Amino acid sequence: MILETIVTTQSRSGLAHIAPMGVHAIADGFLVLPFRPSTTLDNLLATHTAVINYCDDVRVFAGCLTGRRDWPLRPAEKMTGQVLAAALAHTEVELVRVEEDAVRPKLFCKPVHNVNHKAFTGFNRAQFSVLEAAILVSRLSMLPWPKVETELAYLHIGFDKTAGVREREAWGWLMETVEKFKAEKTHG
Repeated sequence: MILETIVTTQSRSGLAHIAPMGVHAIADGFLVLPFRPSTTLDNLLATHTAVINYCDDVRVFAGCLTGRRDWPLRPAEKMTGQVLAAALAHTEVELVRVEEDAVRPKLFCKPVHNVNHKAFTGFNRAQFSVLEAAILVSRLSMLPWPKVETELAYLHIGFDKTAGVREREAWGWLMETVEKFKAEKTHG
């Protein structure tokens, strides 16, 4: 099962990095599969620690993909690292094994500490739409343009019916990025 999360890591010098990432829940922990090159990959290999943040504020997902990475953090509880302040819950993890790959290494992590901060009250369809649009934006250069347009048109249906202020802000950031990519592709 893949969980859409926000992964926070930090460099050996203490510089925090925030990245939306689908992590695989496996029997004894988590499998993190960052593409190369990746700050998340570099930090996890350097420090052997990360925090998996469970968050329902889709602005964090969209923001990280559109250059808005300055989200409030607080220190992790059982290891050196940072927790996303907006997280409903988080799991502090330790890297235990790496399977090398030229494109996407497999990082096997074990949970060290789990914390629930606030109740999860459910997603609306707009949050789902923003998450899926964020995944599309992260792959704009890999996907055929007609597929991107078709997917976004479909996602916009649910978005229009249920979006609140947070979702509209996040969607706007993503659509700005899509339009910029489209203009560069057309004029590039």
